[in-house]
Amino acid sequence: MSFSDLRKARQSKESQSFVIPDNQPIASEPQAPQEEGSTGHVNEVTHALEGLYKKLPASLDIRSSETTGRGVWMKDTCSPGSILISAQPHTAVLSNQYLDSICSSCCGPPRAGDSLKRCTQCQTLWYCGSACQNRDWAAHKTECIALQQWATSAPSADVAIPSEAVRCLGRMLRKRQKQGLTSVWAREIDAMQSHRSSLPQSATETHTHLAHSLVRYLELTSPSDLAEYGLHSAAELVDFISRFVTNTFTLTSPSLTPIGIAVSPVVALINHSCEPNAVVVFPRTGGSDSQKNEPRIEVVALRQINKDEEILTAYIDTTLPMEKRQEALKATYNFQCHCRLCAEATGVDLREAMYCPKSCGGICPVPTEEDSFSRCIKCKSVVSSTDAVLDALRVGQEGLDKATVVQSRDPAKAIQLTTNLIPIITSAGLTPSSHPLLALTRLHQSLLISSLPANMTQEILDEIVITATKGTTGLSDILCEGHPVRAIALAELGKILAVDEPSPAPRPAGTYPPSGPPRLKLAYDTLLRARNELLIGFGKANDGGQVGWEVRENIVSLEKEIGVWSQGVRNVRSDTVTPRAIKSGP
Repeated sequence: MSFSDLRKARQSKESQSFVIPDNQPIASEPQAPQEEGSTGHVNEVTHALEGLYKKLPASLDIRSSETTGRGVWMKDTCSPGSILISAQPHTAVLSNQYLDSICSSCCGPPRAGDSLKRCTQCQTLWYCGSACQNRDWAAHKTECIALQQWATSAPSADVAIPSEAVRCLGRMLRKRQKQGLTSVWAREIDAMQSHRSSLPQSATETHTHLAHSLVRYLELTSPSDLAEYGLHSAAELVDFISRFVTNTFTLTSPSLTPIGIAVSPVVALINHSCEPNAVVVFPRTGGSDSQKNEPRIEVVALRQINKDEEILTAYIDTTLPMEKRQEALKATYNFQCHCRLCAEATGVDLREAMYCPKSCGGICPVPTEEDSFSRCIKCKSVVSSTDAVLDALRVGQEGLDKATVVQSRDPAKAIQLTTNLIPIITSAGLTPSSHPLLALTRLHQSLLISSLPANMTQEILDEIVITATKGTTGLSDILCEGHPVRAIALAELGKILAVDEPSPAPRPAGTYPPSGPPRLKLAYDTLLRARNELLIGFGKANDGGQVGWEVRENIVSLEKEIGVWSQGVRNVRSDTVTPRAIKSGP
């Protein structure tokens, strides 16, 4: 049923509609604070939050600042790689595309040699085994029935399963009902920030559409049915949805692939900065009993955070240029960032940079439609081909948007787009860290790896290595050491370099990528660097998370391989030297 059909169906009822009429005022609420760090006056949070956020460690403190509002602050200094918060989310669900390949309880893949087991009733959710299914049963019991009823009324197979947002909201409301409306669990959800009263019209329509889907999923027939979930009007339902949308985290695999969504009120307390000092990750640490403690959402320090300094994470992709970051923040969170990266115009932002036209080694800011004048910050040479650069940027952005949309349903088309676009943007002089070149490079690498043929050629492998190197270079220019995105990129580059070459022929000195033993040595060095950064981005106590463990095993394997090669060289030298010594004797 479409949104318009839902609306007509609701309006045909004699009872009050679930939809808030356009002329109905929404109760005013406090404006959400600006979410970036500053040195404003800090006050202790009032007793309104007493009894909540018991998962917050004693080393952290919830405070309120005149400039940033409520946030989380350090009581003591911590070092890079320190785990600041570690907790299981209040709720976590998988995206529809991963329901049959990842366990819906621990949110991990099946163990090697095992396979997932499907719920025999709804046939929608899959589990590692009976242990995971039993742990999830309290939440899935009523959900199971709802999924079956939704499927029977679905107009087509494409919508036979509700979206992850609807399923997550359903779990939240049912648990809110079961725990009790005055429980700590429910009060922490209710204490999350909402931007309902200040969202743009487009966002309001999205929230309303989501409300209709949720009403259908819960099989509610009138607004009075909301009372059992502690909601007493359509406005309160939309407000609940707004809190969910504003505070939802992307659930990721250990390698940062988005696989679902998660809600954690304690982590949602942390404010935003485009230059964060901490990061939110789902590292998975392994161990025999790890499944029952997964998924775990953790906040890890990226650098030293001093006593009485606010902890800040990034809500959006910080590889984007400032204008796009601000657009993303405004659309979802309805605030403008004033962090140092956004407020201070110090030099050229490498997210929006191009090489000097005179090749002096300097860089220039990329021209814009508003300001086409650009010159090198080193030799002051003026960029004369601004129209060509602007055209390349426009075509690159359009191509990136299209390739992103079609990558799942038509990977070949996406590869064709990225293959054709990257040389065009590169020829315009953009640096590897510039947008949209960096985004296209990373997408191109992902597409190439996912489409590797069984009979991989040396040319294809080398192209992936070169693409991964450019992507890693770009990320290293704009992300701090230890940032998970940068660490994962290094790990992927090291693993690709370590892949057995189909045709490992010797190459001239200085050729990239190298071949044979020099390639193995480069892979080894890259993986060592990746492991050091993984220990920061995914936590030292976690040993860098699951990816850190895998990289450590890769390093050990390469050490053995390089050792065998080195011993072979020594043996050859010994065999060569010995006959000469005999020949030169008396």
